[in-house]
Amino acid sequence: MSNRTTVTEFLLLGFSDNRELQILHFVVFLGIYLVTLTGNLLVITAVALDHHLHTPMYFFLMNLSILDIGSISVTVPKSMANSLLNTRSISYAGCVLQVFLFFFFSSADFALLTVMAYDRYVAICKPLHYETVMNRGACVQMAASAWTSGILSSALHTGNTFAVSFCGGNMVDQFFCEIPKLLKLSCYDSYISEVGVIAFNALLGLSLFVLIIVSYVQIFTRVLRIPSEPGRHKAFSTCLPHLIVVSLLLFTGIFAYLKLTSSSQSGLDLVMAVLYSVVPPMMNPIIYSLRNKEIKAALNKLTE
Repeated sequence: MSNRTTVTEFLLLGFSDNRELQILHFVVFLGIYLVTLTGNLLVITAVALDHHLHTPMYFFLMNLSILDIGSISVTVPKSMANSLLNTRSISYAGCVLQVFLFFFFSSADFALLTVMAYDRYVAICKPLHYETVMNRGACVQMAASAWTSGILSSALHTGNTFAVSFCGGNMVDQFFCEIPKLLKLSCYDSYISEVGVIAFNALLGLSLFVLIIVSYVQIFTRVLRIPSEPGRHKAFSTCLPHLIVVSLLLFTGIFAYLKLTSSSQSGLDLVMAVLYSVVPPMMNPIIYSLRNKEIKAALNKLTE
């Protein structure tokens, strides 16, 4: 049986021990981070300053952009700093904070994407009731519920994860403090409760995904009845990217968080982590907003 140890810091996975590759990793992540910040800040600025965008859809998009900035800022800057400074360490407290904030932003992000699917369902399938159902108070409550669910879910997972005893050393096989990799360092008998919570959350996420699918089936059924080609195209161009992003976030996250039986580190684990933690925050403003004519018009007015 492995000895239980007191951990004061963790060592994160380095992308390479080669100095040139470390610099390349820094440059690539810096580019991704700047693109993500720029895109999301443009969305936030446009929605906040243009009163024509003070509608439920853009209100939720602004919240999504705030969450995306928070999500990527929790993991990428630390990984960049480690590569630049040729170090791998993160303090125990820093790891706890990283787990809490990342899970908070990610959980709230998925909850908000579910709310956005409901918003599109009401807008397309029940247009006559849209203003009544999606009134200002309802939108604020939905957004607040998404943020609150993120806090509660994150507190539960963070508390369960760091209540365990660590028997497997302090080397985390990921570029940030990811819960499955931390659980692999824990004593077997102490992490069962967190595995149960992860499995429950995965089922909850799949249930929300089913609700999103049902909403979009009804949306697509309604869209196909639209007589005008431009109308159908606009509806599909709004809904399909949303479905793609939700699917990417959910299934790559579930793969990473339920893959606890394998003790080996693979390149696939790293790819999956990048796909659910780095790609969605970068792509969301491009998919949802920056190709949107109303957002473009608002940004053009701001630059005039």
